[in-house]
Amino acid sequence: MKRAHLLGLGFMAPALFIIVFLFLAPVVLTMMFSFTNMSSGTGISSGGAYEVTERTIRLLKDQGFPETTADRLAQDTYKIDAAGLAAVQADFGKAFAQEIEAELSGKSFAGRRDLERELKRLKERPRSTRDLKKTADLFKRSILNTRFETEQAFLTSVNELDLGLGETETAELTRTAYTGWVWTTENYSLIASLPSTLRAAGNTLIYVSFTLAFSIGFGLFLAVTTFYLPSGVATTFRTIWFLPRILPPVIYVMMWKWMAWDTGFLSSFLAHFGVPPRNWMLHSDINAWVVVVLINGFVGASLGMILFSSAIKAIPETMLHASEVDGANRLQQIRYIIMPQLRWPILFTTAYQTLSLLTSFDYIYLSTDGGPGKATEVWALYTFHTALNNYGGVLQYGLGAALAMVLVVIGIAAALIYLRLFNFNDLVAKPRIEQ
Repeated sequence: MKRAHLLGLGFMAPALFIIVFLFLAPVVLTMMFSFTNMSSGTGISSGGAYEVTERTIRLLKDQGFPETTADRLAQDTYKIDAAGLAAVQADFGKAFAQEIEAELSGKSFAGRRDLERELKRLKERPRSTRDLKKTADLFKRSILNTRFETEQAFLTSVNELDLGLGETETAELTRTAYTGWVWTTENYSLIASLPSTLRAAGNTLIYVSFTLAFSIGFGLFLAVTTFYLPSGVATTFRTIWFLPRILPPVIYVMMWKWMAWDTGFLSSFLAHFGVPPRNWMLHSDINAWVVVVLINGFVGASLGMILFSSAIKAIPETMLHASEVDGANRLQQIRYIIMPQLRWPILFTTAYQTLSLLTSFDYIYLSTDGGPGKATEVWALYTFHTALNNYGGVLQYGLGAALAMVLVVIGIAAALIYLRLFNFNDLVAKPRIEQ
């Protein structure tokens, strides 16, 4: 390999590192996590144990497991077995243990009271009621809230309960009781069936559509109007409108909260006209959406304004002068000269801001946190809440990764649609004079 090629690879190494480790690797890992049931309950390590809890019982019933059998898993069973007899012999003597073995060996009891009733009939029994209860507890067999490190130990304890489970029921119980994560495709089925995902999708469509229309439209308006202003005045206006983009999101949103809270500027001003104070940010779904669209729309419009203004300045002045000589007014210049020259900037800004709106949620998180009542919880925020900030305390990493992968697919599809809609091949084609 030539030295020039090695030098080129050396200069490209930082970019390749960023692409592989900061873009491709996270996407690949997210895809892998999306095919697991990984959560804060299972942990991220590959190992796991087996444990039947109240939650396990509920899940079994929801999956069609026989209710009577599931209820028996939650109950204490008292079984006369070798381990219990050995414990009785050590605590109360050989004679009592042998009598229990002769009279009750192999029997099971649903409760301690039933076993105590049988023990009272034996001649070698302890005379103290406390000792009888202690004897009964030596035969107590329960798997509820008991952790088993291996599947074999778990199944052995389950078989001791004499539940009469078949192979299918045993497999279902083992799978549900496993506390580690497993490979699965259930996350995507869950996404398709949960009402909350449908609502998040609808919220995202509303959010992206209205915010994109406002930011692109307002950005174009600012760029065109400032183009016809004197240079100094135009620069001042652009600087002011660019502030939302450069301000830290926390400070920017706090300014909106100061204005929209029930004790904020807007309520204080409207109080002079008899309007009662209210939280204009969270008073209703419509209020929340208006604020969310404006907060994000002004940020997007500031970027669009800069890009569109640069593109307009790149238009040869001779074209504008010639149009004025031909009698074109400002609106005709905008329609026939400026707007056709902005197809490429509009494509880039629309595609960029669509992908940005699909994946970002910081301004919504800081302003409404998806409220009121999850009315403004978009897909990206729903993914964050599911995987990293769940209200119930159970962080579902696998489901959150699956939700993120849906966003990746939607983003790629949106980019392809934009390329087709704006006829990308014609935009990047060589001028006809060079063909």
